[in-house]
Amino acid sequence: MERKNQQFFTATRIAVIAMFATVAGVLYAFGFPISVAFPSWLELNFSDIPALIGTFALGPLSGGIIVFVKVLIKLIIKGTYTVFIGEFADLIIGLAFVVPAGLIYKKYRTFKGALAGMGVGSLCSVALAILANWLVLVPYYLEVSFGGNWEILLTPMRALFGDGVTEQTFYTYYLWISVLPFNLLRCLIAVVITLPIYKRISLLINRMNEKFMPKEGSGEEVQNGGSAAKKRTVIIAVVCAGVVILLVGGVLLRYFLGK
Repeated sequence: MERKNQQFFTATRIAVIAMFATVAGVLYAFGFPISVAFPSWLELNFSDIPALIGTFALGPLSGGIIVFVKVLIKLIIKGTYTVFIGEFADLIIGLAFVVPAGLIYKKYRTFKGALAGMGVGSLCSVALAILANWLVLVPYYLEVSFGGNWEILLTPMRALFGDGVTEQTFYTYYLWISVLPFNLLRCLIAVVITLPIYKRISLLINRMNEKFMPKEGSGEEVQNGGSAAKKRTVIIAVVCAGVVILLVGGVLLRYFLGK
């Protein structure tokens, strides 16, 4: 067990997680609406792709870290227009996508395992998107941002789907004609792009790990190496915690100074 923990907290792994998270965060910040088909607040971005590749290459825990850090990076770059509600939605929906996919692929490291993982992850992500929007996100956002004024949401929906969109029919249109197809499209794009390239990136990461992982010795060398590895683990963990704290501090500072 100790060996596994040491292998997880390697400088190589942390560096690769940071790389994937940075790419994902930048892609997330440059999302764009598809106004001809979906409400403008549903912005398509390609940040799921590096998160999914990182999950397959490094495991579900690393994938979860990538999703979490990408949200912090986006908030620093672009801030929030939804009092963090939209970013919270993207966080849990992103986790629902990559973590199940990573868990299945970790057990079945084959092409079929990758397909099954992405299929299950897509279903979990889409289902959570529907439930979260219905039960939490829309009601909370409507109340906090607009004091319960439905017209703010109904007007853009009517522009797309006609006057049949009312307060009573909003969820029927929004959940099944907007949230469902939008999130299916998001997951499909990530799957189609990830499949051809994840294996090559995984091989590259494995080669990096082989190059930078310390070789096992014997006797006193092993004992000294184990002690040094523990110290490195503690140092890396502290540095990572410090980076996360700085990112969170940057997010809060940007939010409160921008108000």
